[in-house]
Order: sequence, then structure tokens, then C-alpha cells
Amino acid sequence: MFQRPIGKSIQQRLCEPRRFIQVLSGPRQTGKTTLVRQILDTVPLQSQYASADEPTLQGSVWIEQQWEIARMQTKADGGVQREALLVLDEVQKIPRWSEQVKRLWDEDSAKGIPLKVLLLGSAPLLIQRGLTESLAGRFETIAATHWLYSEMRDAFGWDLNTYIYYGGYPGAAPLIEERERWARYVIDSLVETTISRDILLMSRVDKPALLRRMFMLACDYSGQILSFQKMLGQLHDAGNTTTIAHYLELLTGAGMVTGLSKYSGNKIRQRGSSPKLQVFNTALQSAYSALPLERLLLERDAWGRLVESAVGTHLLGSSAGTGIETLYWREGNHEVDFVLRRGDTIVGIEVKSSRSRQSIPGMAAFMRAFPNHRSLLIGGQGIPLEEFFSNPVREYL
Repeated sequence: MFQRPIGKSIQQRLCEPRRFIQVLSGPRQTGKTTLVRQILDTVPLQSQYASADEPTLQGSVWIEQQWEIARMQTKADGGVQREALLVLDEVQKIPRWSEQVKRLWDEDSAKGIPLKVLLLGSAPLLIQRGLTESLAGRFETIAATHWLYSEMRDAFGWDLNTYIYYGGYPGAAPLIEERERWARYVIDSLVETTISRDILLMSRVDKPALLRRMFMLACDYSGQILSFQKMLGQLHDAGNTTTIAHYLELLTGAGMVTGLSKYSGNKIRQRGSSPKLQVFNTALQSAYSALPLERLLLERDAWGRLVESAVGTHLLGSSAGTGIETLYWREGNHEVDFVLRRGDTIVGIEVKSSRSRQSIPGMAAFMRAFPNHRSLLIGGQGIPLEEFFSNPVREYL
């Protein structure tokens, strides 16, 4: 059975002495639970697995109950303590979960109970809030991103065009021979479930219909720069830009779509810039498309836009948890598709796809503005697309 490369990192951490709570966080249907079950079969630890994805749960007392069961696993015959592992899945669904975990973890630390803890969550924004509010200094995070091309290729034998169109949802992979069935799965089981169960139930959203339209707009305009004021116009809503920005933040926190910031060398200008909309997974675009893969390949501009979105998904997915930022640059008619930043290292990236550009190519202007930065061309006479998608982003910094 195929195991994602991040499984090795998780397994290694679980085999180390007890130091931190391990947190595996990422969007729905990226294989977190399956991966952890694979790991539990191989690590030499007694373990207790429990999921909070149940409608009958009453609250934080559930965490304490599961914790006590796991504590019993640390007691070997003769009173000798042994290491054990507690895995709590969908933990963000428990009210005030981080406070309870902090209390129990600190109790074990004081008493020398060798219980290791692994938390899983499918709402990254909510998980991060709990970690920073209560568990500072007590946790390490591992990002469970959408699957990269190399993972879908190795697990399912996909070629690059298949990956660009169908994206990185492993659960949907067996359905691609029936495109309509695949699309319904993505829309009903992934998109709607994420919005209704991860966002609307856990965050205040005064206009749920507007949130959904915001998601659709971000999919339609993925790869394009759009001010919040123009978004309001496209959404035909009389609200304010603060609401739109908040909804985009919620969609980002759920791992669906995001708005890339503008790179300018000035952080104040960067924060105030219009965002470049970007999906985290091209399946979210293709599922709503009227064109199957074979037809889309014949549509030069439409395929080019999807390729550029796929490059963005690779940059975001491959850089998660590395400290690498994905941005864009634009001045007047000059635009660079993406900008990578890690510390003082800056790399501008231009994607050469079949899409015909309406604006003046911007890499030369970018290099004039920032002569000490590097530049990369992806596709065309630059780095071949197959090679780019097969390598992690850190290879280009």
C-alpha cells in the first residue's frame, strides 16, 4: 500500500522520546486518517485511536475519557511504565479542546507519564488558533497538504495532464473514468462538506450564500489579481470589503482557495495589495467545468489558465511547513506569476503555458526593479513542467 513521504517524518517523531504534542493538520480528504492508521501498524507503541467526528459527543469530557484509556496503556505488568500513544482525530470539533489538552499534557509531564499525543484536524485555521492560544511551546506541526503530482503518479499511475485536471484528492482518483461521478464527489463530499461542517459550524458567517459565491468566484478567477472592491461587484453584493476579506481568510484556513499577497519589498504595501486568487487544488476548478480533459486540452487559453493554477497549487503544497512564502508581483502592465520568498532569498517565477498573455511580459521589469533577485521560467524553454512538478519547491531556492 502506498504511503505518503510525510508518513516517514511522522513515524520518526513518534519514535523519539516524548517532547512535544504532534499535530497533523490539513484539508479534508488528504488521507490523514489513512496515513496515521498505516503508521499505527508499524510503530512499536501501544495506542489508543479515537475520532471526534461523531454527532453524539458532549464536549471536552470526551478528551479526558480517551486520555485516561491511553494512560492505562502506559502501565505494564509489574507497575513498570512504558510509552504509549494517543491519537485524537478531528479534535477541532470539541469545544475548548486546546485548553483540555494543555491541562492533561501538563499533568502527564509533571507526573512523568510517558504518553505521546498525536492530534489530527481537518480545519487548519481552527487548529492553529487552538495551538497558539493554549499550547504554545508544547507542539510541533506537520502539514498534510493536497497530494502532489509525484504522489498521485506513484500511487495511481497518473500522467501530468491527468494530475493538472483532476488535482490531488486521492479518494476521488478511482472515479475519474466516470467524470460526472467524479465531479459530484468533489462538489458534494469535499466542497460542500468542508463549507457546511468545517466553516459554517465553527465560524461566524452572517452570509453563507455569499461565502459560497466567494468560493466559486475564487475558482473562476484562480490565477488572476482581483481587488476586494471588484470582487464585491462580481458577487453583486452590497456588503463591505472587510466581510469579503474575512470569508477569503476562512476559505484559506479550510485549505480550499486563498489570495496570494503582492511582493513589493515593503511589507506594508504587501498587506494592502489586491490578492491574486489561487485554488489549493485544481480539482476544485475542473469539477465545475463544462469541459472534460480531452476537450480542455484543445482550448488553448483555458488549458493555459489551468496549468498556471496547477503551478500555484504545487508551490503552495510543496512549501507548506517550510517557511517559504508564495507571492506575486505586478507594477502597471508588468506581472510575474509567482514570487517565492524564504528569508532574504527571493525568486521570481514566470509560467510559460499555452495561454496567450494580454499584458507585457514582466520578468525583465521585475529583474530591473530587484536586480539582486533570481528568476525562473517554468515550461517553454525553461524548466520542463514534468520536472518542475516532480521536485519540491526548496530545490529552486
